[in-house]
Amino acid sequence: MIFITRRERFSAAHKLYRADWSLEENENVFGKCSNPNWHGHNYELFVTVKGEVNPETGFLIDLKEMKRVILQHVIEKLDHRNVNLDVDFMAGKLASTEYIAIAIFDVLRPLFAERNVLLHCVKLVETENNYVEYFGE
Repeated sequence: MIFITRRERFSAAHKLYRADWSLEENENVFGKCSNPNWHGHNYELFVTVKGEVNPETGFLIDLKEMKRVILQHVIEKLDHRNVNLDVDFMAGKLASTEYIAIAIFDVLRPLFAERNVLLHCVKLVETENNYVEYFGE
């Protein structure tokens, strides 16, 4: 089995808050991230797929195709958007980095399965000090 990782970048705004909590509760739990005027990050996304090399092509997956899938189904929906308001696959979800990574994984898994590769991991870097990795359930 071989693993291939593609990195993409996007910038997006979000805030962490729960509508069913008071402003004080949100501030106590989420701190500056609950700012009513939003805040943003320059994210780095690493998508890793795995499988067997096709002996005819020497590829696990054509990297141009991998890039196209990620751009079309994830990056174009997130880049320069408000995660809380604009991103269909985040509707009704708390816009934490953890939930964003899980949602990206859920979007990409079937798309790569159609191409006979398995989605291994999504790594989402929020800041130089903070990132999450999600490997599925």
